[in-house]
Amino acid sequence: MGKSEAAHIVWDWNGTLFHDNDAIIGATNAAFAELGLEPITLEQYRAMYCVPVPKFYERLLGRLPSDAEWEVMDGTFQRHYAEHRVRCGLTEGAVELLTGWRSAGRSQSILSMYGHEELVPLVRGFGIESHFVRVDGRTGPSGGSKAEHMVRHLAALAEAGGAGGAGVDPARTVVIGDAADDAVAARHVGARAVLYTGGSHSRGSLEAVGVPVVDSLAEAVAVAERLAMAA
Repeated sequence: MGKSEAAHIVWDWNGTLFHDNDAIIGATNAAFAELGLEPITLEQYRAMYCVPVPKFYERLLGRLPSDAEWEVMDGTFQRHYAEHRVRCGLTEGAVELLTGWRSAGRSQSILSMYGHEELVPLVRGFGIESHFVRVDGRTGPSGGSKAEHMVRHLAALAEAGGAGGAGVDPARTVVIGDAADDAVAARHVGARAVLYTGGSHSRGSLEAVGVPVVDSLAEAVAVAERLAMAA
């Protein structure tokens, strides 16, 4: 298998393939209201958002939320997000990019911090599930980092063998996401990362991570191809 065929993309979902900014802001502001916080704009969100999520709330509260506050805010966020997401769609050009990458004989997968049981039917509902050799959402508590989930995701791909995971090498794997944590997770497993400005972070906060930053998914795929080929 040549370098081109061995190239693999791990896609993030929220804010990357799934353009859900409006749902994120609506659900975030609903969660803030539970603690009497003023609503914020998308620009403010992008400037302040970080992982783990309780640290994001600390930036606004001036302290970490208590366990009870976190439970209320997280539950409120998840409930309102589920209501708002139905009005959101895939990022422009996503289907064509997924089709093109797969048609070139390369593999791709999804790893998201959105709950697994909610993620899989959502991906399936957009008719794109067949483009991926694996779709993994978060299992366990919300609000943490993607790094350990990435370890399990790549291990599962390596074990998949005939299911399409053969040849998935971390060195030729590129994570495409919209958050600094995507780059952290990629580095944790020896993969590369490309960060997209259309989601949860400002360009400035993404550039501080030290990986390529792009303004479109088309650019992200082009850079991912170059990184994978250079490995």
